Amino acid sequence: MRVIADLQVHSKYARATSKDLSIENLEKYGRIKGLDLIGTGDFQHPLHRKEIDAALTEDDKGILRTKTGFPFLWQTEVSLMFSQGGKRRAVHLLIFAPNTKMADKITDYLGSKGRLDYDGRPIFGITCRDLVRDLKKIDDKIEIIPAHCMTPYFGVFGSKSGFDSLQECFLDMTDKIYAVESGLSADPGMLWRFKENINIVSFSDAHSFWPFRLGREATLFDIPELSYENIIGAIRTGNGLWGTIETPPSYGKYHWDGHRDCNFSSSPEETKKLKGICPVCHKPLIIGVDYRVEEIAKGPAGYRPKNAKMYYDLVPLQELISFVYKTPMAGKKCWEIYNGLIDRFGNELKIMTDVERNELARADPKLVDIIIVNREGKLKIKPGYDGVYGQIEESSKSKKEEGQKHL
Repeated sequence: MRVIADLQVHSKYARATSKDLSIENLEKYGRIKGLDLIGTGDFQHPLHRKEIDAALTEDDKGILRTKTGFPFLWQTEVSLMFSQGGKRRAVHLLIFAPNTKMADKITDYLGSKGRLDYDGRPIFGITCRDLVRDLKKIDDKIEIIPAHCMTPYFGVFGSKSGFDSLQECFLDMTDKIYAVESGLSADPGMLWRFKENINIVSFSDAHSFWPFRLGREATLFDIPELSYENIIGAIRTGNGLWGTIETPPSYGKYHWDGHRDCNFSSSPEETKKLKGICPVCHKPLIIGVDYRVEEIAKGPAGYRPKNAKMYYDLVPLQELISFVYKTPMAGKKCWEIYNGLIDRFGNELKIMTDVERNELARADPKLVDIIIVNREGKLKIKPGYDGVYGQIEESSKSKKEEGQKHL
């Protein structure tokens, strides 16, 4: 069975999240997006845990289900801040639990390291290596994955507080890390160059349930049946891990170098000419993902490992509608057009990846070209930087070949 999964979300108890984030809304908009499985988010937070227990029932495969049967997976994210190798480090890690019993044990362990009630994504002063060691002692079925691995401040490979390799970060626990999560500013084509011999997953890090956030990145599985064992087995081995849905890296908030407050951004080549100094404020630029990739890459641009999976680079549909119709993404007109397409075709990801050009043209002639260009990974985007999202500039002429993927 094919499963499209977004396994990095937050609850309303995490900072900078929607106050209406709930299991109910995640299910509703997950279905609209076209998702088949969603992470619970923040399961160690006491108030969110009460909501999980009230809304979801666990089956014998480690899958939590709503009353209507929609599936969730035990998932949370933690922020580790520590010193290692003479440098301040800050890394976000995703944690997955195989069942309620293990979720309880993980919660108890995290509670022994600090408070759990102040933020859905709690901060602990322990190393990545030690957290992996401790959780694996509880149960090897617990999965730990570095989140948004390239972001400057909290990615395992980040320019500000990360590492140059997984080995440098996880030390003797490196063999317990089976995958990294790409994040908005990177995609597999960039990460393959590190030659880490690791699988790549992609999730949204959603702070709201709206479909322009939820599922904007997701992982595609092809597994015999939906179970925790099959999902984690695919992540660990690559067997059953079919591919990923990514946002174009330039759309991410940290792709290029720059300063948000100075309204200045630059490509890696321009940054080198500037010697890393902002021409506006004359302080060091925040180095983005594109520059950082070149710093630590072991393979040339275009390098592709033998076990590489396919992936899509897709900007969310409401972004496309907003651009073409010159209307606010959360405005009434955008929602009317979006909902009309969903009513006609079923869900967003089907529209973005599968619906044929002639069908799209009959539904909305103004959108068909940009949807196809987006599907082909040819959308022109002004790169994001220093916490500012990238912006669509214009669409390129579409190829005749429909549904071309990164194969």
